[in-house]
Amino acid sequence: MEKVRIGLIGLGFMGSTHFGIHKANPDAVITALADVDEKKRRGDISSVAGNIGNADNSKPLDLTGIKVYESGFDLINDPNVDMVDICVPTPYHADLVKAAIAAKKYVFSEKPLCRNLEEASELAKAVKSAEKYVNFGLCVRAWPEYDYLKTEYKKGSFGKVLSATFRRLSPSIAGKHWEDWFMDGKRSGGALLDMHTHDTDFIVYMLGRPNAVTSIGRSIVSRENGIDHVITFYHYDDGTVVEAEGCWGAPSTTPFEMTFQVICEKATIRLMAEGFKIYWNDGRIESPSVEATTGWHVELKYFVDCIKNNTVPDRFQTFDSILDAFKVTAAEQTAVEKGKRVEIAY
Repeated sequence: MEKVRIGLIGLGFMGSTHFGIHKANPDAVITALADVDEKKRRGDISSVAGNIGNADNSKPLDLTGIKVYESGFDLINDPNVDMVDICVPTPYHADLVKAAIAAKKYVFSEKPLCRNLEEASELAKAVKSAEKYVNFGLCVRAWPEYDYLKTEYKKGSFGKVLSATFRRLSPSIAGKHWEDWFMDGKRSGGALLDMHTHDTDFIVYMLGRPNAVTSIGRSIVSRENGIDHVITFYHYDDGTVVEAEGCWGAPSTTPFEMTFQVICEKATIRLMAEGFKIYWNDGRIESPSVEATTGWHVELKYFVDCIKNNTVPDRFQTFDSILDAFKVTAAEQTAVEKGKRVEIAY
């Protein structure tokens, strides 16, 4: 196909981010848009805020030539849409993904996969039956520094991982989004499911399935028992020490942080305030050259390219790998609730 025709559902922080990425892609064209907010259906995203980046949302989006819907399900049935891009709150992911698969559309859905294991089981059946490609927005897999780390590790460049620490710390986003849904633990799953899941997913992607997790966490700014701060230890048979922390409970003036330190047999790899560095055991310090872009740009361009070229999109993910990581995240929630180590059933 000449251009991949995209229908975008949801115009919040991630939806508006995707909108800009697709608009800049010469191989894509946005043909349809859906949102329950009437202002956003007019292109007014002045109410949209995020915890990372510095996008100027004061200027209305140009929706010229774009069919606008209130219902995402109506958009899915639009014959001028090849790919459905789902950027709605988490509780609505599963139904929209299943509907798009049933309509024989290509599907890209933002993380997290869905809200719970029951929905994940339903999605697994739907994805297995899909005639077109389905991908999910676990963007850290495609983030250049993380992708470099994983790729070089799998090549054996660093030797065995001895210990690894990952951090994702955000200012509070309370009151900044549609119906303040992120602060409703029943809807968003708190920082544990919505944000910390990125690091859990990357750990499973890079190191494989842990046997169990031990997690502690608490609510700070959320209601309905949303976990705003979580610290998890991932248990592996070989004794590798792996830990990740996620929090969105700090004041809104607090800087966002996404960092890691991975100590291996031959080197320590860090993404920290000093930048992206490799500290080799022989004393060399290397600053790897990676593309100056985001995982969002990489994953979306890659998926569009795969659709256009009829190539299976398996560079960053398979559904089974996404599902494995989701099961680990679910186990973390149980570990927090029960206050003990939880074995993971895959």
